[in-house]
Amino acid sequence: MSSNNSKTLFQALWNSADILRSKMDASEYKNYLLGLVFYKYLSDRMLCFAVDMLEEKAETIQDAQKIYELAYYDLDTQKDLIDVLKEEFSYALEPNLTFTALVQKAHDMTFELEDLAQGFRNIEQSSELFENLFEDVDLYSKKLGQNASKQSKTITAVMKELDTLDLAHDGDALGDAYEYLIGQFASDSGKKAGEFYTPQPISTLMSRIVLEGMKDKKGFSVYDPTMGSGSLLLNVKKYSNEPGTINYFGQELNTSTFNLARMNMILHGVDIANQHLKNGDTLDADWPVDEPTNFDAVLMNPPYSAKWGAEKGFLDDPRYSSYGVLAPKSKADFAFLLHGYYHLKESGTMAIVLPHGVLFRGAAEGKIRKILLDNGAIDTVIGLPANIFFNTSIPTTVIILKKNRRNKDVLFIDASQDFTKSKNQNKLEKQHIDKIVETYLERESIEKYAHVADFEEIIENDYNLNIPRYVDTFEEEEPISLVDVAKELSQVQKEIKEANTKLAEMFEDLTATDPDVQVELNQFLEILKSGDIHG
Repeated sequence: MSSNNSKTLFQALWNSADILRSKMDASEYKNYLLGLVFYKYLSDRMLCFAVDMLEEKAETIQDAQKIYELAYYDLDTQKDLIDVLKEEFSYALEPNLTFTALVQKAHDMTFELEDLAQGFRNIEQSSELFENLFEDVDLYSKKLGQNASKQSKTITAVMKELDTLDLAHDGDALGDAYEYLIGQFASDSGKKAGEFYTPQPISTLMSRIVLEGMKDKKGFSVYDPTMGSGSLLLNVKKYSNEPGTINYFGQELNTSTFNLARMNMILHGVDIANQHLKNGDTLDADWPVDEPTNFDAVLMNPPYSAKWGAEKGFLDDPRYSSYGVLAPKSKADFAFLLHGYYHLKESGTMAIVLPHGVLFRGAAEGKIRKILLDNGAIDTVIGLPANIFFNTSIPTTVIILKKNRRNKDVLFIDASQDFTKSKNQNKLEKQHIDKIVETYLERESIEKYAHVADFEEIIENDYNLNIPRYVDTFEEEEPISLVDVAKELSQVQKEIKEANTKLAEMFEDLTATDPDVQVELNQFLEILKSGDIHG
């Protein structure tokens, strides 16, 4: 089955966004577009499966729709068809509620928003997996139009644009396109984007590091307690040799973003049994508390320096109890870090993005950092360039943590100057990421880029991990030649003299009507000729 249109997937998706962009900001219109893409995907996938099951052939999704209608309304085949679809997908959309049927109604001018709303409800009520998945798609929002007719017109315009795509057969391409869209929304959303998206290059860097030595492991488990749209989690499958066996554990506080992650998982073809996602507050109550509770990898890009409860009761919480102090109320950075580290397997690797303050701030944070260093928990500190995230322009650090290390040295990598400048942001390219990963693996000092600090050096620096203390990137200026300076000075004086002579020649042609002004003019000419004016 082929697409009706040769438009690229990315372009058609972005064209659909254009329809909504003038009506609301990106943080809102992403819910509509991603929700409709997801509904079409579920609809198309079901239609294609039904055609194969019925051993029929369909050139287009419209052909598949006709075959499905005939079988669905045929009393001899209806029950078996519905039973198989529900077993396979948990849902079986009525023929008049498929995405294809609804677009046809739009062309026939018979489309009603309530039909699409009913389709959403049918999917949501079919399984716990889809529960409340479309709750952010408000089809009756005034932002779509002032009345039902205008709202319907906006939604159908988006649906017609999406109808050109065959979403059932694009596999990973669709997942990648979804990621592309989320990234574009993040770019449009500015600071709000930090809530749901980690740029792909950062995800790639962190995924490659935590998978090192475990690419062939079956049943690899990865946990992100601040998962956003799930992009950090999903990047892991690109670097595993057993991607179909990965178990994903993730928690997200924002319900809209949590739903985005659920859709993202399904669109990337992650088996339902391998998804373990929760909508909740990571710091407020520990999760997961049922087996498994520890993971091969922990990946985190938490909100930077967020506020949190920090109630004294947390000192009895096993995540924090062995440190004797809590992260300050105004800066939850170490609360997130300790939560993630608590859930790391003895043989695992953790990578977390945080602001540089965690490397050197004192008080409670200094005490926590000292205990982590005394335990050999901090393996590597990577300084990233400024302005590579959507929600902040500050430079950030990726901290790599491990358990049961044989020594307590720390590798420092200063990658802050390695980036490509683009219009709105700095970007890490493949060569920059490769350099960081290779340096991480080699674990050797490189002048002006990396330094392996032994534990004594850490102690000498009072457990302060500020990168410039360990990696000296200072560039000495070229020594100045006094002979060259003298030559330049002589040349400048010569040019000034020539300019003064030309200026004097021009002034000699001037005469003043006022005698006093003429006297001043003559005096100025004398000065010019004598060469007493210098630049």
